[in-house]
Amino acid sequence: MAIEHYENFPVASWLCPPRMRGAVVAIYHFARTADDLADEGNAPATERLACLARYRQALDMAVSGHVNPGDWPEVFRPLAHAIEQHRLPAPLLHDLLDAFKQDTGNPHYPDRVALLDYCRRSANPVGRLMLHLAGVHDAESLAQSDAICSALQLINFWQDPSVDLPRGRHYVPEADVRRHGLTLEALAGQQDSANSQALLRDLCLWAAELMQLGAPLACRVTGRLGWELRFVVQGGLRILERIAGMRYRTLRHRPVLGPADMPVLVWRALRMRADRPAPGLHLP
Repeated sequence: MAIEHYENFPVASWLCPPRMRGAVVAIYHFARTADDLADEGNAPATERLACLARYRQALDMAVSGHVNPGDWPEVFRPLAHAIEQHRLPAPLLHDLLDAFKQDTGNPHYPDRVALLDYCRRSANPVGRLMLHLAGVHDAESLAQSDAICSALQLINFWQDPSVDLPRGRHYVPEADVRRHGLTLEALAGQQDSANSQALLRDLCLWAAELMQLGAPLACRVTGRLGWELRFVVQGGLRILERIAGMRYRTLRHRPVLGPADMPVLVWRALRMRADRPAPGLHLP
């Protein structure tokens, strides 16, 4: 299944175990629709918040086993089925809505702790839901999943300033901005400089460290899901390499992966081991 969107929402690929695909697609449509309600189009924040409140009510109905035909039935009918069939934890779905609600205000993040708290709700629930579907519940796996998902969210941020800044979205922690002699206003001007390049390099290294912390999970999870995770990890690291190849000048240009990257991802996925860092990453 392929859905074109500028963000990096993973969708159930052929590597995903078939028994999980229906639930994965239902979760994807739930998250994708909520994210679009929060920040696509030109509706004012008050209207977006009201819409998200109705969306949350529809989620509560789905959790209770009922779907109102007038409230996004194409989203909540499959989701209600997945919730019933797989006993999906409702708090994780609510965490996603909390993050999307936060997005409507285009907040600033004072430091990395605050940004990771956003990632805890915007990204980590997706990984935990996938592990739940796979029957993986131990604390170490959950922590490593959180590291992978937070890293992916951060990588998306450092890939997307050219998209986010014109929309008034600032995901760079203010403490990091000040440490590099910059301001959020200066970044909003989208003029790459030595200072902004050094800032993006530090942020990419942070994301890479998080990804390496979580990477062993991909080697411990067996079967198709383990291979799916290997490609998720390697895809994120490859984007960081693309950013580095641009000398961290992403304020106006967005790096992407293409077919030529696939052999590299396959080779590196095959070489991954749980007892050593994920191979290949080099950030000059």
